[in-house]
Amino acid sequence: MAYSGVSLASLAFVAYDTVMSTKRVSQFTAVAWKERRHFVSQCLNVDVSSFGKTKREALVHLDEALALYLEDAPRKIPTVQLPTLERRMIPHA
Repeated sequence: MAYSGVSLASLAFVAYDTVMSTKRVSQFTAVAWKERRHFVSQCLNVDVSSFGKTKREALVHLDEALALYLEDAPRKIPTVQLPTLERRMIPHA
């Protein structure tokens, strides 16, 4: 899904629970956009982001950052359902 140069991606991760030796799967929603010379990727479920020279590279780097986050993450990851992009006009000095 794309909107004004911003795209949403759905990412899935498989994490192994070392205590129970079972596999957990977590799905994340991410947004990616171009910011000057780099692409930025931001996970909407948790406060994790990354960047790269291409959108694909930014999302791959986000995968790596989320994998590191999941090593110490709480067991319950918040879900994001049907995110929308909204433009806001804020007056300021």
